[in-house]
Amino acid sequence: MRRYFFSLLVLCAIAVSAAGQSRPVAFVGARIIPIVGAPIEDGILLIQNGKIVAVGDARVVRLSADVQIVDMKGKVVMPGLVDTHSHIGGPAGADGSSPIQPDVRILDSVNVKASGLQRAQAGGITTVNVMPGSGHLDSGQTLYLKLRDDATKIDDLLIFDKDGRYAGGIKFANGTNPIRPGGGSFPGTRAKSAALVREQFIKAQEYKAKIAKAAGDKTKLPPRDLGMEALAEVLDGKRVVHFHTHRHDDILTVLRLKQEFGFKLVLQHVSEAWKVADQIAKSGVPSSIIMIDSPGGKLETVDVSMTNGAALEKAGALAGFHTDDSITDSRWFLRSAGMAVRFGMSRDKALYGMTMAGAIMLELQDRVGSLEAGKDADFVVLSGDPLSVYTHVEQTWVEGKKVFDRGNPADYLLAVGGFGATNDKFTDIDCFDGDIQGGAR
Repeated sequence: MRRYFFSLLVLCAIAVSAAGQSRPVAFVGARIIPIVGAPIEDGILLIQNGKIVAVGDARVVRLSADVQIVDMKGKVVMPGLVDTHSHIGGPAGADGSSPIQPDVRILDSVNVKASGLQRAQAGGITTVNVMPGSGHLDSGQTLYLKLRDDATKIDDLLIFDKDGRYAGGIKFANGTNPIRPGGGSFPGTRAKSAALVREQFIKAQEYKAKIAKAAGDKTKLPPRDLGMEALAEVLDGKRVVHFHTHRHDDILTVLRLKQEFGFKLVLQHVSEAWKVADQIAKSGVPSSIIMIDSPGGKLETVDVSMTNGAALEKAGALAGFHTDDSITDSRWFLRSAGMAVRFGMSRDKALYGMTMAGAIMLELQDRVGSLEAGKDADFVVLSGDPLSVYTHVEQTWVEGKKVFDRGNPADYLLAVGGFGATNDKFTDIDCFDGDIQGGAR
């Protein structure tokens, strides 16, 4: 036990020193799947200061004498996975006071110490869209997070754009989830659901018009309305609408709303996408699908099909994947691509759906989703082919820092489960807290 504890201290010391290094690091010998090009046998991935410097084989990537070499022979390296719809961190959004609450921010309710974030790392997920639930027509603003280690506050996980805004969308839903038959402010039918959403967007248009008419005169501005501000961002294209929808008729209702108000849209779930794949493709709207091998739970998903990925690909629509964690476990996210291929989706598009498609849906394609020079050094080291049921995620790296290592006992516990694996108290302790059971992070 003393030797084990000493080993953990050494690992922590190495991790602390490595975090401050700016020395270039080359991962060599692996089969690299860059997503945007053909796989590279005996490839080289060169990173420095959290960014990818170069990707290729020895004929393309020249290494200087100061480069640190990491042997990856026999491994597969691919971009970090992008989960476009998750609930890790225990986020709580809108309450029962009204069906549409665009002012609610998930920013104010994510637990950065939740073990689910590290289990997502164990599944190779590096970027995630954390969303509120779907029991409302609009349950609030979502967050796009990088699953960095050692977060003490939500700010440590945020992704910022060039204007200093943190990245995120907004969650809408239709179908049975937000319906409350019995009156009150919630809708009792599908038609009323659409009417209430349309009403709020019209109010947001009017709010924007009043601000424009004021022309900077503070005395003429309308009273500040946080909900209208959020919907105005949607109308201005600054915030993507992530719309929970299942049945084919509900999907088409969402597309009508998008056409009417012109907002950016990602269709989430689309259980009956196979019925309206051509209409989805014609709209140019991407779909984030979930692959469930034991469906059930609600009547509106009775016609969900494993062929959704193949149908969307055939129609020419952009298709990605999500976990909806905890509906499916983040640790097994790669299974989604494997199952999609089993039911007719091409291998290339399935892997694209796990990475680049998700990046496009979150408007982060310039930073993540593929292994290209200039992008963030987010990648996964696999023991074998990504679509094989026998393959394990061995390492996960975010911005050039290793956040998961299956060879670390604490991380192994997160990957396979067992006593303490779901305990938030033990899964993210500091290096020198001395609790062996929880392990060192």
